[in-house]
Amino acid sequence: MRMETPLGRVRGLGSARTGAHHWWLERLTSIAALVLFVWFIASILRLPSLSYGDVVGWLREPLAAVPMLLLIVTTFWHLKLGLQVILEDYVHEEGMKLFSIVLLNFFVIAGAALAFFSVLKIAFGGDASHG
Repeated sequence: MRMETPLGRVRGLGSARTGAHHWWLERLTSIAALVLFVWFIASILRLPSLSYGDVVGWLREPLAAVPMLLLIVTTFWHLKLGLQVILEDYVHEEGMKLFSIVLLNFFVIAGAALAFFSVLKIAFGGDASHG
């Protein structure tokens, strides 16, 4: 049984076969982010206080910094996947759609890089309070 319209068959249009992959990535990144956010909240609640020194000391530990970096990656990746679907569904002009997706990718990569760098700077002993 074919799932395409007669007009789609004539034009040769059909599934690009990327939708299922994108859907699975969204689900996997949401599960990973959920698990990592639970870890993050549990870790923060176990700190003696939320003072600057305690949080920086915690992030200097590899067992805190590495999951934090994974949390950053999964959160920004999930953000990108979700917003890309919205842009693909609601921006109809192809040039604006392409521009919007490129802009989205730029901001997601820039935001993730800034967060990643900040954690690495703290983890490797840089003072995060001074630029």
